[in-house]
Amino acid sequence: MTVPLDIDVQRLPERLKPDSGRVILRPFRPGDEQRIRNILQRILDLPIEQVEMLVPRLRSEFGSKHPDLEDAVADHFEDVAEFLPTGAQPDENRRWLMGAYCTMEYAIESAALFNPSMVPRSDQRGSAPGSTSFLMSLRAVGEGHISSIVFRTGTIDRECKVTLDPPSPYARTLKVEENRSFEKRTFLLKIIEMGAYTDLAGAVFDRLNETFDMHELNEAVEAVRSTHEQPAVLRETVDNILSLARSNYHIRIPKGHDPSEIVIFPSAETESHGIEDVRLVLFADEDGGHRIYGTYTAYNGFHIVPQLMDINDYMLKVHTLSGLYAQNKGMALFPRKLGDRYAMISRLDNENIFLMYSENVRFWNSAEVIQTPKFPWELIQLGNCGSPLETDAGWLLLTHGVGAMRRYCIGATLLNHENPARVIGQTREPILVPRGEERTGYVPNVVYSCGGMIHNDRLIIPYGMSDIATGFASVSLADLLRVLKG
Repeated sequence: MTVPLDIDVQRLPERLKPDSGRVILRPFRPGDEQRIRNILQRILDLPIEQVEMLVPRLRSEFGSKHPDLEDAVADHFEDVAEFLPTGAQPDENRRWLMGAYCTMEYAIESAALFNPSMVPRSDQRGSAPGSTSFLMSLRAVGEGHISSIVFRTGTIDRECKVTLDPPSPYARTLKVEENRSFEKRTFLLKIIEMGAYTDLAGAVFDRLNETFDMHELNEAVEAVRSTHEQPAVLRETVDNILSLARSNYHIRIPKGHDPSEIVIFPSAETESHGIEDVRLVLFADEDGGHRIYGTYTAYNGFHIVPQLMDINDYMLKVHTLSGLYAQNKGMALFPRKLGDRYAMISRLDNENIFLMYSENVRFWNSAEVIQTPKFPWELIQLGNCGSPLETDAGWLLLTHGVGAMRRYCIGATLLNHENPARVIGQTREPILVPRGEERTGYVPNVVYSCGGMIHNDRLIIPYGMSDIATGFASVSLADLLRVLKG
């Protein structure tokens, strides 16, 4: 049994539940190469009258839901154009129809919408006095239990009431920029760290400049492939190199966009089974500006890879985190440098909380344990619930603990302001314990957050409820700090 803490904790009425009506367009491959050839031939054989009837009908039915319909259908036709019969030259309508037959709607959040993280928006113009507008990321789960990242916006008013903005009726994925550039040294270090460096990999890198792009990487790979007599041996090396390259990508964000329209859907092999649990942080740059970083986990069905999302100037850049201690899930960046170094909270061993430092936000080779499970509600494992929040008393770190019956609860730890490796105090009992409807879902008995924010002397915690929906709680900051310092 948990003993309630002497803290004012209020569960707020706002709820976010999965909406199966929110769909995006995805490529649809109904079978192997021969089956695709058969389908394209059938479309070529359709009478012209039928083609001219089908195309406007499909455009009318799906165009109102998808402003990006034309671009998506054109892209999906290009994906299969190589399978057209030799010499076939379909007209514009048949090309469009072929693209449409290779397109599907995907309900991004039909199964779940949970594990939120919220940060103040860097531009607060237009916010009412005493209010803060925020950006929130959520893990959305659809068909096949594939996780993507979606966003919502909202406001916390002077009384700490949370109001979510209505989401856009549209949802869309943004295109990955294909010909991005890479630093040879950084790339090579990650290949070595992956245990994927071979003489063949060395031969590829010998053909590259200190900075190279995807086109140049493909040329180097093909040059080595053309001179190598063992394709099976080369294939694994090439797969590792290209998989890493595709795991580091850029997405351009349109100016004036509505964040709720944007879906970050897995685009690299390392993400093929999902993008999980983004921990957003509004990071203060040394020049006085701000950017949003987000650490998350890429999952391919077998292995996890820690990734870093950097959102700045209408560009989202994704990087694979590297270094001896860039491991496991739950890495959470501090909101500014400490001295001349970046700092990160992590859980390297799936059990304890670590503090890491680095001079480079993408490389992590220093770590020390600062907290281990010791109370009944966290005896199985302990981890963070988002980036540390700065207070006058120290760094406030929300934590999650797993106890008996695999119940996930949320607690808090206070870290020393100058030396976060020193723990000032921890809640002996959790702040939030799953109860009522929060106990029922895809994964029962779980409350879990990827990051809250402080507003008007209250701690606002968005939290996932049993891996299916999202709720909000408001906690007295003064009460919580009193308990942590006491």
